[in-house]
Parts: sequence; structure tokens; C-alpha cells
Amino acid sequence: MTASVYFVSGIDTEIGKTFATGYLAKKWSSEGQRVITQKLIQTGNQELSEDIQKHREIMQTGLLPEDLEKLTMPEIFSYPASPHLATKIDGREIDFDKIEHATATLMQRFDTVLLEGAGGLMVPLTDQLLTIDYIVKRKFPVILVSSGRLGSINHTLLSLEALKQRGLTLYALAYNLNDESKDPLISQDTAAYLKHYLQQHYPEALWIDIPKF
Repeated sequence: MTASVYFVSGIDTEIGKTFATGYLAKKWSSEGQRVITQKLIQTGNQELSEDIQKHREIMQTGLLPEDLEKLTMPEIFSYPASPHLATKIDGREIDFDKIEHATATLMQRFDTVLLEGAGGLMVPLTDQLLTIDYIVKRKFPVILVSSGRLGSINHTLLSLEALKQRGLTLYALAYNLNDESKDPLISQDTAAYLKHYLQQHYPEALWIDIPKF
């Protein structure tokens, strides 16, 4: 049986991708799946990916053997910036073969791989390659993290349009309840609007609430 790989992206930076990824891994593991998380490219770190560490904290597992093998964090750059800039500062390019080998190895060991990207769909990995281009190449279904903050409707619909234009599958919209607007009317309306939009345009996609922690 082939493992499922879901690419976790967000509508914006600091939208809660890392928490959502860790939460889904813990939830699906508790339901009997063998689940692992992987970070496509980590920036702003040296030896260990802080996002992977956060996943394990949420999953309450501690670091896994695959973390120590660096399969879950195959590419780490020191400067906290978009990958295309972080690579230039560190003076080396992204080794995409290493990333794909790591993902393939995880697919052999687990039922589900949650592959967290850096930022949103249009974040450049190189001067020629956007994150969404990488997803298209691998044909990964996408889990898109959104929230009730002001502006989320616009950013979510733009992200969904980008997925549609590239022929990508939206597996789920993960709605991060930790990132609500301070105005409850805006939060409530945003959730209602996005749920209705999903039912109309992406009826097969899941709506997943990411609970407050």
C-alpha cells in the first residue's frame, strides 16, 4: 500500500502551519495511522528544525529516529528568510534530490507523511521555482491552513484559485482557531463564508478545525 503525502501550506506567514501539522499528526496517529511529519526546507536554524521539534512536542513523542537521521529535516539553512534568499546567504543551493529521497524513505516506513512547506504557496524556493511548482511536480494533495483573522477570506480565495489554476487537489482546509480576529463578528463571518465557499467550489475537500491550545 502506497503511503499518502499531504503538503501543508498556509494562506500567509505565521498562520499556524506548524501547529496544524503537529496537531493533525497527533490526531491521525491516535486514530491508528502511522504518521510522520517532514519539513520541506527549514530556514533560521542550524542543526535541528524548530518546526519538527514543535511537531514532536505537540505529538508528545520526543525526537524520532527519522529526525536523528535528518529524513524529516533534510535541508536546513541558517538565515530566517524565504528559502531563495536563505540559500544565497548560506552560499549553497537546495538539494532537491536529498529532499525527495527523504520523502520516499518516509513513505516506505509510514502510512501518512505531512510535508510542511515554508510560508505560502507562492514562496520562492529558488529564483526560478516557487513552492507551488514543487507541489505540482510531485502532485501532492494540499492541506491549506487558514484562520479567522481579518483578510483571511481574500488570502484563502487567492490560494484556492492558485491551486485550481495549477490543477492541484485541495484535500482539506485547516481552520486555525488560534488565529481568530479580535472582533468575534469578523471571525464568525469568515468561518461561515469559507465553509459555504468550500461546499460550493470544493465539495470533496474536508473542513478541519484546528482547536485552541
